[in-house]
Amino acid sequence: MDSLRGLVGRHRAGVATGTVALALVALVVLRTAGRGDAAAPGPVVPVERRDFSASVAAIGAVKPEIGAEVRVGSRISGRVRRLRANIGDQVRRGQVIAELETEELDAVLAQREAELALATARLGALEALAPAEAAQAEAELARVTATARLAAADWDRQQSLLRQGLTTQAQAEEARERDLVAQSGQQSAQRALEMVRTGIEERRRQGQAEQARAQAARESARVARSFAVITAPIAGHVASVATQEGETVAAGLNAPTFVTIVDLARLQVHAFVDEVDIGQVRTAQRATFTVDAFPASDFEGEVAAIYPSATIQDNVVKYVVAIRITDAEAGLLRPEMTASVRILLAPRAVLAVPARAIRREAGRSVVYVWDGSRSTPRPVRVGWRDGPWVEIVDGLREGERILLDPAVPGSGGNGR
Repeated sequence: MDSLRGLVGRHRAGVATGTVALALVALVVLRTAGRGDAAAPGPVVPVERRDFSASVAAIGAVKPEIGAEVRVGSRISGRVRRLRANIGDQVRRGQVIAELETEELDAVLAQREAELALATARLGALEALAPAEAAQAEAELARVTATARLAAADWDRQQSLLRQGLTTQAQAEEARERDLVAQSGQQSAQRALEMVRTGIEERRRQGQAEQARAQAARESARVARSFAVITAPIAGHVASVATQEGETVAAGLNAPTFVTIVDLARLQVHAFVDEVDIGQVRTAQRATFTVDAFPASDFEGEVAAIYPSATIQDNVVKYVVAIRITDAEAGLLRPEMTASVRILLAPRAVLAVPARAIRREAGRSVVYVWDGSRSTPRPVRVGWRDGPWVEIVDGLREGERILLDPAVPGSGGNGR
């Protein structure tokens, strides 16, 4: 009997407790209804400040860096003897790609070498004969100088004897004439020696010039011969082959292209940024991009350069922004892949609301402000977007509340 009474008592206590809980829930509902939020047609969110990491979106393409794509051609005309490159081959710098026939070039080189040998021999002969020629002229000068000294001494002696009356006037005049002739001969021999020396030096310069000309011609022929072997100027992969073995190439104003080499380790992204957004882009800003070939991979990069000239695409002015790829998996990329780019701007605190709270009405962006009992449409000016959030530049104050989904704003309780 006592246990039965206890069970009944516990049942009554449970009923009383449940009654109190229901009363509390009803009180909370009534208070909520008193605030007016229960009458809102949908969720209400406050306008608050958020750390906004805005970004600029653009479409671009993967491109080789400047100097990373080279069209290798021939600087001379000739027939292709051997082609050592296929599409997709990896080549190193200096590796032989193609060879031209060299028979004619070899003949020209041999001719130039013979001309150089002849010029060298002539210069050697001049150097060998010049000392003897100069010595002969010097000996002649020494002989006439000695004769001039004797004639001068005889003239002095005849003058002394004439004063003493020991010789005749005729003998003295003959001595004078011999002295003048000897002096003239000495001067002629001096000029002859100078002419010989000048002639030797002039012929030496001419011989040296002829030798230098022959050396230059030989070197030119050797360089032309080297053009018959085409090597890779950079390391990379062969992207295209435009010439085959046996074809004859003619080098004119534009060198004929043999192969195109691309260094896949030196790629960048060219993003076409709208003129509205280009003012926010700066060099060294971080960027991310994806390509259709690897949709699950986000590649990292940074803004390397902003091209000053614009391009027009579908009547829209856009600027090319070069993005340096810094991702470790950049080796997966290939030129001309389409890239979806996001250039990350500096984060800043802004007033923001969910994008779903904004409606377009009469050409304006509008949100519905909830004051607790009714909603009022209010035009706003929006700025950057960060995922599901949109910056409010003008039209709202921090702390105001707006309808999150004002799809069907009502009147009366909704205040429309």
